[in-house]
Amino acid sequence: MEERTIWTSGELAGWGDWPGLSTACKIRRQTWNRTPGLYQDEVAYLIGSMDHRRFGPEVFLQINRTHWAIENRLHYVRDVTMGEDACRVRSGSAPEILAGLRNAAIALLRRDGWANIAAALRHHAAKVSKALKLIGIMEN
Repeated sequence: MEERTIWTSGELAGWGDWPGLSTACKIRRQTWNRTPGLYQDEVAYLIGSMDHRRFGPEVFLQINRTHWAIENRLHYVRDVTMGEDACRVRSGSAPEILAGLRNAAIALLRRDGWANIAAALRHHAAKVSKALKLIGIMEN
């Protein structure tokens, strides 16, 4: 079970050197029974330029959840499944090019209906003709 509580405030609007700062949020996330007997209590803070009076707390919660969806669906896949952090390429434009190729591979696999990118990579490594078909080199 999970419970999220959010507090929003506009008290920091115009404060400091943050151009456009309008809203600060505190999100408390409590989870129970992921593992029997396990309780977690986490607090996160958000700042943004969206006016908290115009956009309700639900919108800020959705933005927070969406951020983690991106982290889990893209960055985790690149870092862990594709070994990006272990890559020794560090100079010139090669790191950006490799990141772009990784993003393209993930996008192609997701467009082809794969939710589990690790399984998709194993599948296409064993069936190269299917991998080439994804990028339009082979028809069948």
